[in-house]
Amino acid sequence: MSGSDNPYNGSFGNQMTATTSFGAQPAPAAAAGSYITDTTTANFGKDVIEESRKQPVLVDFWAPWCGPCKQLTPVLEKVVNEAKGRVRLVKMNIDDHPSIAGQLGIQSIPAVIAFVNGRPADGFMGAVPESQVQQFIDRIAGPAGADEAAEIEAVLVEAAELLAAGKINEAAQLYAAVMQADPENAKALAGMAECMIAANQHERARETLTDLPEELSKDAGIQAVLKKLDQIEEARKLGDPVALERDLAADPDNHEARLKLAKILNVEGRRDEAAEHLLQIMRKDRSFDDDGARRQLLQFFEVWGFKDPATVAARRKLSAMLFS
Repeated sequence: MSGSDNPYNGSFGNQMTATTSFGAQPAPAAAAGSYITDTTTANFGKDVIEESRKQPVLVDFWAPWCGPCKQLTPVLEKVVNEAKGRVRLVKMNIDDHPSIAGQLGIQSIPAVIAFVNGRPADGFMGAVPESQVQQFIDRIAGPAGADEAAEIEAVLVEAAELLAAGKINEAAQLYAAVMQADPENAKALAGMAECMIAANQHERARETLTDLPEELSKDAGIQAVLKKLDQIEEARKLGDPVALERDLAADPDNHEARLKLAKILNVEGRRDEAAEHLLQIMRKDRSFDDDGARRQLLQFFEVWGFKDPATVAARRKLSAMLFS
């Protein structure tokens, strides 16, 4: 989705821009293959030792007469280029520059040594297959996308904190940035819909979660937001909460009015009060609406989340009531 078809591309009253970027950014490349260089004995300190303090550097010790070197070189270069800056490859011809290999005790080539933070960290010898080269790089630099995934998760946590603090636009900006990097991120989709709900854009929130891929639509977080929207729509039809409170003052056993009031309080964010009304119905009459108060409370839990303080408190009271 993009442009006008993108439901998270707009703002909530102000122009919204998303400039957050994810993943490690390698130094600008002058040309294709700039992740791969040759070095000399004189430049080894700069090309390998210093550079490895910024990112892992693989040193390929080779010689023109070495048959296995000729087999490994294209495989090594291919995997390094595909890593797009997660590692760099520095090639050293040991015929022209034998001293470094001698200092490292290399007696057979091809030999690849990985330097990290200025020191040799790992290595291998021989013309190994591409899959083993990939595994070696993943072991040294971490799996592809690991840094980006960690950054996205951190941004999602920050966005959730902003939303909880009522900073809707700031939260929406972060959720939009995540969606640019990962258009099918379930947490970002659900979070953006929550921002829209907080801004009273309920129809837009539902549109955001409509026509998603089947697997994504089954995500628990997205399902919880959809149930929340259903609860909001239902609460709109339940009448005036002030009138319902008057009815309860006149007749505390009016369970129908109390159930309606609980649903309205829930969508107003007054979760503890909503739960208490349902628990009160249960204390008086478990048979009302075929144990409807308990079923409604469990639906609240699904939307609030397992760790929400209101869920924890109400579940504790519910357990005491059911099992005492």
